[in-house]
Amino acid sequence: MKSYEQALQDASTVCQNEPLLPKGHHVKALALSGLGRSKEVLRAFLYCLALNPESHSVKKEAQKVICEVFFPASENGPQNLPSATQSRMLNTVLKAQCHGHLDSQPPPEEGGSAGSSKNPPEKSDVFRSTHSSVLYFILGLHCEEDKEVLESILPVAPSTGLKRQFPNNLEDAHDLNVSGKIPKRDSSPQRDASCNPGEGAELPIDVADFECALCMRLLFEPVTTPCGHTFCLKCLERCLDHAPHCPLCKEKLSELRMNFVNILTRDVPIFVCAMAFPTVPCPLHVFEPRYRLMIRRCMETGTKRFGMCLSAEHAGLSEYGCMLEIKGVRTLPDGSSVVDAIGISRFRVLSHRHRDGYNTADIEYLEDEKVEGPGHEELSTLHDSVYHQSVSWFTSLQDHMKEQILSHFGLMPDREPEPQSNPSGPAWSWWILAVLPLERKAQLAILGMTSLKERLLAIRRILVIITRKMNSRQELVNSRERNN
Repeated sequence: MKSYEQALQDASTVCQNEPLLPKGHHVKALALSGLGRSKEVLRAFLYCLALNPESHSVKKEAQKVICEVFFPASENGPQNLPSATQSRMLNTVLKAQCHGHLDSQPPPEEGGSAGSSKNPPEKSDVFRSTHSSVLYFILGLHCEEDKEVLESILPVAPSTGLKRQFPNNLEDAHDLNVSGKIPKRDSSPQRDASCNPGEGAELPIDVADFECALCMRLLFEPVTTPCGHTFCLKCLERCLDHAPHCPLCKEKLSELRMNFVNILTRDVPIFVCAMAFPTVPCPLHVFEPRYRLMIRRCMETGTKRFGMCLSAEHAGLSEYGCMLEIKGVRTLPDGSSVVDAIGISRFRVLSHRHRDGYNTADIEYLEDEKVEGPGHEELSTLHDSVYHQSVSWFTSLQDHMKEQILSHFGLMPDREPEPQSNPSGPAWSWWILAVLPLERKAQLAILGMTSLKERLLAIRRILVIITRKMNSRQELVNSRERNN
């Protein structure tokens, strides 16, 4: 006994210093076995199998310990069973005992049946449940020999124990017939009076309970509606695109649809057309059927938002884009519509795909990096300087050019006291970028910048170049007038 205890101490020290060493746990299990501590032996063997699943000797020893734990000597039954059948019996008991913790206790037997049964042990209920076709399917007992051997050693009794009972309430039974619907527990006083405290009604489970009623396949990313039906997430979203109702009972699901799309980061509808900027109006004439469908879905679901990106030659979409919010839609007699939208925030496209003709994308939103300390004062000075430079450039334009800009983009926003108050940057900077005569590549590069300082410096360089060109043109015109 002392040698076992000393071996246990040494093995515990090894396991503590080298927890990933299978041999240490194996020695610890052998020492515990000598001390007769079966449950701890089983735990140590399971550690060994977790670290070294290919060890056949450990598997055999663990099987013996499981027999000792779950099959006491008085209940072992026949010992000369095939190894495959013995392994499946262990599987049966383990799974049945696990289900026993989840399932409620069976209702008490009535009349003479209660008197004839003298409190059979819980494990007999486990054995009885083995005749269920579901358990035969789980255990994989497809061989007739294994079935006969197993049935010969298991007691035959009426179908009680773990077998589920149908509810007495007809309304609940009707709910069970609807595919994909979650059965309700009856909380009526009559049912509570007929059941013992702590016992609930047990409901049947069928393979169809785990199938989507729309695609008829195993539920993938299941979503349960308020009316109690369960569908695949993608299947339900596709149905809600056409009508905000449950596909089975037609109950309104507008609130559920809003929960799906409140955080627009996945499958965001993308309009591939022009350049858009935050806080800048972006009116659109929508006439293509695919984009008419997209705008209609945005309005019906309540998000009223979609992304705007440029087209790319190889990727199909530009890397950066702007989220737009619909302020109004005016439908024209020919079926097309004029959409009044405004930029909300910037994003970067992570991946994109097609859906009913238009693009959708998974995105991440972009925000400017915050600057504090001495850098903040420098940023504020640069912000004021570039703002005044932008105002002087705009006022130097000809009157007809000003009118066209104001009619399309609106008035230039005022200077903000704090340049970092908006995560996307000052509104006037985006307005001036939309107005400046720049190529789309240059606009897209500035849109993807997350440094406000770099963006202001880029605007300053562009204004300097444009101002020089305007001055040189004006000097050329003046010189020609003098010559004439």
